[in-house]
Amino acid sequence: MKRSNKLYEKVRLDVVREALSGIKVGVVARKYNLHPETVRNWIRTYRDQVDIHDLPPADHQLQELKRLQEVEEKYEKAMKVLGEKELEIEILRELLKKQNPAYLKNSN
Repeated sequence: MKRSNKLYEKVRLDVVREALSGIKVGVVARKYNLHPETVRNWIRTYRDQVDIHDLPPADHQLQELKRLQEVEEKYEKAMKVLGEKELEIEILRELLKKQNPAYLKNSN
């Protein structure tokens, strides 16, 4: 089965448009999980195919990147809290497994 190169070329053109709209290459590379040098190569290759008037405004792109960054920060915080809760649950399970836990000692 032959893959469609047009799809890959469209993605590459989208990446080049974003980079040419004023967003740093490193930021675009992180967004698409690419190496910055790959993005630079695509810019050199596809720069002539991108119409300057088709470029998205940098403000719109920056707002979207800020929103994405905020979502990622919230996700990291949630994962940290989840990890702490899982640790607490594991500690409580270990306490329940003990034969003579300290909290059950009778003081006669």
